[in-house]
Amino acid sequence: MLNNNKNSWSRRGFLAGTAAVLGTGAAAQTANSTEIESEISQGVQRNIASFRSLDWRPYFNTLANGAVLIDIQSRALHFWSADEAVYKLYPTSVPLTEDLTRKGRTEITRKVEGPSWAPTPSMKERNPEWPDFIGPGPDNPLGTHALHLSWQYYRIHGTHDTRKIGRRSSNGCIGLYNEQIAELFSLTNVGTQVLLI
Repeated sequence: MLNNNKNSWSRRGFLAGTAAVLGTGAAAQTANSTEIESEISQGVQRNIASFRSLDWRPYFNTLANGAVLIDIQSRALHFWSADEAVYKLYPTSVPLTEDLTRKGRTEITRKVEGPSWAPTPSMKERNPEWPDFIGPGPDNPLGTHALHLSWQYYRIHGTHDTRKIGRRSSNGCIGLYNEQIAELFSLTNVGTQVLLI
């Protein structure tokens, strides 16, 4: 019986010591974080994207001109080429709230490399301090490329703020890393079908 208590005490001591070491590491990491990182981690929910390959058939009748599926819940964008030779899966940023989210079928109507940005009337109403226009470049919220959809103001675009990817962080659009939007830009055409679920 004495042995059991000693073993039990050793396990408790080990667990307590491990917890103390892990807690110290976490505290040290927080202390070394930048002010911006700590603000973001407090104000924005962490990335919860789940990446799994999907088949296009449950979502599209055909792959004519290619197809893009955006899953708001898993925060993932799927692309299939018309000949099924190319399948891509990208992490995305998605709209902050349900009321900013649009779901359904649309298509790519215009492709812009080096896009400029202007807030929509509703964005300006919510954020009157925002500038009226930002030209192409590192301060542009649309990143390096934009794919305009048939829905007014909605785009699939890049972002210079990589912390947004995998999070609810947009005002309605779907964001990708700049390298990935550049790749998707090269794979898609005007007329590529898009479905947001």
